[in-house]
Amino acid sequence: MSKTITLRLTEEEYERFSEAAASVKRPVSNLIRYLAGLKLEEDVFADRIEMGEIRSNKKLVADLQQGSDDARQMKGTFVDV
Repeated sequence: MSKTITLRLTEEEYERFSEAAASVKRPVSNLIRYLAGLKLEEDVFADRIEMGEIRSNKKLVADLQQGSDDARQMKGTFVDV
């Protein structure tokens, strides 16, 4: 089920999005959703190649699993950098 959100933009921001949307023949809302999805994929999720490299490194996977288990059990010390 789709959800609706409210996004507040300055007039200048809206104009930039509006011009960009018009140049690719998309509605502003569709362009924002598309660009947000791209940014999310780039910044938050690993791509297939990167995930393949991670999964093929057995020591890394074991260390990540151990770290996850330790965190769940509240083992170790939190270091704020």
